[in-house]
Amino acid sequence: MQSLNLAKAHKGRLDVLCIGAHCDDIEIGCGGTVLALQRRYPDCRVHWLILTSVPTRRSEALVAARAFVKPACRGETLVCDFPDGMLPGHLVQVKERFEAVKARVEPDLILTHHGLDRHQDHSLVSQVTWQTFREHMIWEYEIPKYDGDLVSPNLYVPVSAADAARKVRVIVKAFASQRGKSWFTADNLLAMMRLRGLECRSPSGLAEGFHCRKLVFDSLGAAPGGDAA
Repeated sequence: MQSLNLAKAHKGRLDVLCIGAHCDDIEIGCGGTVLALQRRYPDCRVHWLILTSVPTRRSEALVAARAFVKPACRGETLVCDFPDGMLPGHLVQVKERFEAVKARVEPDLILTHHGLDRHQDHSLVSQVTWQTFREHMIWEYEIPKYDGDLVSPNLYVPVSAADAARKVRVIVKAFASQRGKSWFTADNLLAMMRLRGLECRSPSGLAEGFHCRKLVFDSLGAAPGGDAA
């Protein structure tokens, strides 16, 4: 299995934009990857965009974001206050927020919702991500839920046992408002990572899965040990 290196010779810093419809989506879908990226690229910059919130959820999201992203890597953090479950009714305003972020952030990698996610907010966020960032590398993360809409991913990020434990610990601690929900358990969070870890033969047995619709190989780039063709 071939691995992917995101280091860019022409730029000293990797910029990552994480997008979530709700206040815990980023952490659940790609929290382990956010931790792994910071370990692999210690001078990276991680930006956070969340579309829906209420005051309690917003406070939880800010605490979680600080726990996942170390101070040296923190970029833009925007938590909007659109109503949960109603994003399709605010399409124009959502697109405006995306454009505002695009004007300030130049991401090398975007982590967002899977396009086939059946939750209306998740689906819309994925659509607007692709409409706004048409020339970017986009990885679509998974959110397990009652709808049963998971699809086998085509891209995997192995997660260390320590990062997986940290991911679960921070999510369970930070998002206290969700503890009464049946899906919100440490076992469920770990189960997804264990399944994806099995599928990619992760050394730790843990991984996060993504869907990458488009990946372009730069065949005109510099050859190893030589100049560009």
